[in-house]
Amino acid sequence: MTSSWIRRGLWVVGIAAVAAALMVAALPYVASNRIVRDRIAWEMSRWTGYRVTISGSPQVEVWPQLSAVLTEVSMSRWSDPERTPVIYAERVEVGLAAMAALRGEVSFSSTRLVRPTVRVERTASGLYLPSLPESGSIGYSIELARGMVRSGAVEPDPKLVPGGALGNIEIRDGRIVTAINGKDSEVLSGVSAKANWPAPGAAASFSASAIWRGENVTVEAATQKPLALAAGSSAPISFSVKSAPANLSFEGKAGLAANPFIDGDVKFQSPSIRRVMEWTGMRMASATTIAAMSVSSHVSGDAERVKLDNTQITLGKNPGTGVLDLAFGEHGRPTLSGTLAFETLDLGPFVSAFTPLAAPASPGADDIDATLAGFINLDLRLSAAKATAGPIPLNSLAATAQVRDGLSVFDVSDASAFGGNIQTGIRFDRTPGGTQAEMRLLASDINGAAFGEAVGMTRLMPTGKGNISVILKGPGKGWNSIMENADGSISATFGPGSLSGLDLAAFVKRNAEGGFFPLDEVANGSVPIDGAEFKANVAKGVVRIEKAQANHGNSRLWLTGIMPYAGRGLALTGGISSQQPPPASNGENGEAPASPTNQTWFFVGGSWSAPFISPISGSSPN
Repeated sequence: MTSSWIRRGLWVVGIAAVAAALMVAALPYVASNRIVRDRIAWEMSRWTGYRVTISGSPQVEVWPQLSAVLTEVSMSRWSDPERTPVIYAERVEVGLAAMAALRGEVSFSSTRLVRPTVRVERTASGLYLPSLPESGSIGYSIELARGMVRSGAVEPDPKLVPGGALGNIEIRDGRIVTAINGKDSEVLSGVSAKANWPAPGAAASFSASAIWRGENVTVEAATQKPLALAAGSSAPISFSVKSAPANLSFEGKAGLAANPFIDGDVKFQSPSIRRVMEWTGMRMASATTIAAMSVSSHVSGDAERVKLDNTQITLGKNPGTGVLDLAFGEHGRPTLSGTLAFETLDLGPFVSAFTPLAAPASPGADDIDATLAGFINLDLRLSAAKATAGPIPLNSLAATAQVRDGLSVFDVSDASAFGGNIQTGIRFDRTPGGTQAEMRLLASDINGAAFGEAVGMTRLMPTGKGNISVILKGPGKGWNSIMENADGSISATFGPGSLSGLDLAAFVKRNAEGGFFPLDEVANGSVPIDGAEFKANVAKGVVRIEKAQANHGNSRLWLTGIMPYAGRGLALTGGISSQQPPPASNGENGEAPASPTNQTWFFVGGSWSAPFISPISGSSPN
């Protein structure tokens, strides 16, 4: 009895082994004849909605799993008579379910595209996307899910959506191209990606890496409800973009309906905004320096407007807080508005993002069109307890920054500096006829010595309290060209103090000796004054001094002449007059005679940085 059961068991095992061997032997034949040739291209087309063409001869592999290897695979739109491939892959490896293959059915477990080329086109929104198919099961499933939401469902029911798909999708060594002037131009290279969405009701994830404009970029995204997300319902989502120039991440909820929306927390960090702008194609003047930036905020909004609440922003080493609003409107150019408050703020890097605040002598400071003004509109209100504008320290700053339609304006409406108050503004207006620039400065009740030291004007700068007004405007494409063509006015008045950088007694003595001499030769000293006044007009870059006068008792020091910006030359005439005490009355009529006056005349030539003096003999040069 026992030996009989053993014999029967051996027969069963043997028959099963033979059946398994026959099945394995039959798989390549069945797969290659009933699936690869007849079904895979059709099934891929049914799911994607593209016309799928397989030019190479397919191969079927059984080990380690049943798979089909396809070569020269093209996917094009059915409506395209030219059959231009939207996706072309040198090789496609499709994992298949073995039992389904024996039944003559297709069930993809995985799809791998090797060295694919994806062709994209620029859309009206400015994004580059592939031409979408007119049909396909994937598109049908998404539209079916959207229909459920439009009918009132909070989110689509995955059980009512057709299951099955292309399985896990992987891309290796791909690239993305677009047509420019009739030729393919590479957008991304070295593309590797993985997408996993096993079923309509399951979670989905996506990860990719690529090279864009010479930088490695990685993207990761995940959602627990991909079908709800595609249908337009609210769904949790996280994504991140990482690269050397910048990192961006989002965690929250989103919807991809006709009017997409987001609600969550966003973080952005860059070691150099300048590098980001250059990387993304925003050309900047080479002398412009823009600080590192980090931003964290809660964002909420849709495709038209996004609000950034509880914004924490750091520019360089300057942390600030505020509320921002980002609107997407005209011509695809976004508008950023809101308020930002800082404890400390360096205005130079901030303003240079949209106005050329580089020093005129800096290399590359001659192209003010290369700024953010061509890419974004701004309307920001700024405040800072302490700020710096180049060498100028400011306190209690209130300022605005505006950029719109080629107009860039930065205004300091109120700030304390040098013991007084400062208001200043820079304006650049880009018009078809050229760029017009305007600069103004109004300083009230400031300490002249502190102001002169900060701006590097220590020579002959009055040290008392005073007021300064500067208004300049002119055409040009850079600081130098603007200043060389500027028109405007400069005026200043100062109270009691002194003129630094001048030994008056040594000056008079050296002038009386005759011959040329540099002003530096008599610069070790100061001249006490009761007050000083300066008035000048600026025409085509030439400063014409109408009045430059300092008084002390019966003495007066004055200058007139011109100072052209181009060449930084000097052509000035000056004088020192000293009225002597009147002599005693002669007793005849009780009237004193006129007081005698000593006059010293001189000419100032050379350059702004190295003036020299030439005595003028005789009477008044006028």
